[in-house]
Amino acid sequence: MQIKLYELRKKAGLTQAQMAKKLDISENSYRMKELGRTDFKSTEMFIIADVLKHDINEIFLPKKTTKRLLSGQPS
Repeated sequence: MQIKLYELRKKAGLTQAQMAKKLDISENSYRMKELGRTDFKSTEMFIIADVLKHDINEIFLPKKTTKRLLSGQPS
């Protein structure tokens, strides 16, 4: 799951449906991406960073890093 993205989206008061609309994708597609089941396209990442007014690197961590942080175990 994209924890940081989830937190920033909630803090901004945006729903998954609103984010999906900004990316011109379905709400289900956005949900699957936020859950980490599918990857965001690089263009989508830049749009999200712009919408949330944060640096792209603050929002999206490499998958390997994300897994390690979530599990607490080095990979």
